[in-house]
Amino acid sequence: MYKILDAHCHIYPSKIARKASDATGRFYDTISLMDGTVDTLVKEGKNAGISHFIVQSVATSPKQVSSINRFISETVENSGGTMTGFGTLHPDSEDIEGDFEELKALGLIGVKLHPDIQGFKIDDYRMLKIYELCEHDKLPILMHTGDSRFDLSNPNRLAPVLDIYKNLVIIGAHFGGYSIWDEASHKLHGYENFYVDTSSSLFAMSPDMAKKIIFMYGVEKVMFGTDYPMWNPSEEIEKFMKVPLTDSERQTILWDNAAKLIGLK
Repeated sequence: MYKILDAHCHIYPSKIARKASDATGRFYDTISLMDGTVDTLVKEGKNAGISHFIVQSVATSPKQVSSINRFISETVENSGGTMTGFGTLHPDSEDIEGDFEELKALGLIGVKLHPDIQGFKIDDYRMLKIYELCEHDKLPILMHTGDSRFDLSNPNRLAPVLDIYKNLVIIGAHFGGYSIWDEASHKLHGYENFYVDTSSSLFAMSPDMAKKIIFMYGVEKVMFGTDYPMWNPSEEIEKFMKVPLTDSERQTILWDNAAKLIGLK
């Protein structure tokens, strides 16, 4: 009934996928339900009715940036048009501009950043070059946002960046604030250049609460995302379908918003 685009998928090379997935699960004091491989994403995504995926990964050190971006690019190239790739950057790289140029040359059309795992505050001066480059070349940033355990990616760190870089599109993962969902929606709604995804959030709130947050941001600002491999795609679709929305609102979130952002018809 719906066209579905998963706007938030982590993937890893097969030989390290399970280890990387488990490490992410431990970071969030839980267990990753999937193994992080491309094959499992495609299989489980198909079972869930998902026909396109935005895939990415995160560099925990500058030396990982190039190899991760090449892996993402190769995976997209071999996907038969079912995947779009976001690359990674790291604020401690000695050649951020070089990394950025390689990312673009590889055909990656956005950047994934994770302040809590990469060890930077969203408003850290080390990040300014990355924001400038992405804004100038119109590459959106998928940013991990929020965590009550840390003060690296919370709304007080993000709002100043949104105020300064008004032409930089930022997608706030986890409804703009993992584990601080309501606070984030009250502080971050209304920015023209800010979108959110539904990833790693629906497990923690009622359908009515999810609807409230969606309408706080605006239906046109919300994208569906599973945060694979943290969750099973079919189960995430099932949770989303329980949110009391119209068919038109669901289709806007499940496909239209993300497809428009990445230029997918």
